[in-house]
Amino acid sequence: MTKLRITRRATLMGLGATLATPAILRAESTDAFPQNEPAIRDEVPVQRNLSAFSQQDWQDHFDQLGKGCLLADISSRALHYWGPDGETYRLFPSSVPMTEELTRRGYSQIVRKAENPSWTPTQSMRERDPTLPVRIEGGAPGNPLGTRAMYLDWPAYLVHGTHDTRKIGRQSSSGCIGLYNQHVEELYELVQVGTQVRLL
Repeated sequence: MTKLRITRRATLMGLGATLATPAILRAESTDAFPQNEPAIRDEVPVQRNLSAFSQQDWQDHFDQLGKGCLLADISSRALHYWGPDGETYRLFPSSVPMTEELTRRGYSQIVRKAENPSWTPTQSMRERDPTLPVRIEGGAPGNPLGTRAMYLDWPAYLVHGTHDTRKIGRQSSSGCIGLYNQHVEELYELVQVGTQVRLL
């Protein structure tokens, strides 16, 4: 008969594996990191710190859930959503403003939503790039707002989709928070007008 010998070292190794398992499962099971996005030829891969995409608590940022809460974390390039039911939670990778000068931080709220929004560059955008068109209609392939937009009560600030998937996870916007189109479409169905927003 074989004797099972339990040593302190074996116990500690087993405990370590047990404690690590939930974190590994969370990292593998999240749908916030699409694996089937098209590869960009000749592009240097972006190094991402997956630990930055950790779940947060709404209570750390808002006094109450109300109609729901959105937290755009500029440093980790992630967007968190908590539903008014206290159960619904989503976490998506996002694009963030290109520079600190274009970054606005603080509290706002969603005041309007639009499917296939049209895009009109702001005056400051046109000053930076005079070649920009006056307007791009909703649904056009080159429209930088993608398939859905949620407007904040700050002028010209939105949470929106993008057709250019290279922008996600990067400093690539003029102030807005961008998401993959499939993610913004999922979020659009959840977010109500009046949802609280914090850009951190």
